[in-house]
Amino acid sequence: MSEPGPARPPASTRRVPVVVLYSATLAISAALVFMVQPMFARFVLPLLGGTPAVWTTAMLFFQTVLLLAYVYAHWSTRRLGARRQAALHMALVAAALLVLPIGIPSGWSPPVEGSPIPWLLLLLVVAVGLPFFVVASSAPLLQTWLAATDHPDAADPYFLYRASNAGSVLGLVAYPLLVEPRLTLGEQSWLWSGGFGLLWALLIACGVVLWRSRPAASAA
Repeated sequence: MSEPGPARPPASTRRVPVVVLYSATLAISAALVFMVQPMFARFVLPLLGGTPAVWTTAMLFFQTVLLLAYVYAHWSTRRLGARRQAALHMALVAAALLVLPIGIPSGWSPPVEGSPIPWLLLLLVVAVGLPFFVVASSAPLLQTWLAATDHPDAADPYFLYRASNAGSVLGLVAYPLLVEPRLTLGEQSWLWSGGFGLLWALLIACGVVLWRSRPAASAA
């Protein structure tokens, strides 16, 4: 008979670190979601002003991408399973890093004549679309990843919403009170990019937890 491999630590001893990891990852992703929207608006305002059409277009864009992110999280998990989906998501995060830091690309200026709305929508897609899509899809994905592990809380991962809500409040409060008054737009962009890099590292750690665990159905 072959000798048994090294014993895995009991699930109870892995409970707190995994919960902290997943909660911190989700909180950071939520904070990034709510910080990038007013930040990018500050980039656009000098070019287009604060007209209702500009605000409505930006809001429509971000809400549409948020919806697409949730559809992606649901569809890709059903098609691929949690483990292969995590690999796909890591690739998307890596691709999003290539468009950072966020800002107005060189050579972009609004049209002199005609409606600026098509130009603004294209700018949003090019400059912030993929990074926002990645962070917006993190909430449902992290819950799905945890549910697919042998963790004691896998059967009910919805407690992670508490971390998501905390991160959302942090992003909403921190930007107008701390970030916007103290940092230039360039510094804000680099700060957000640093947070995105941290999110990438934490997502990889969450993926490792998922890949190393037994599937939830076979958990003892």
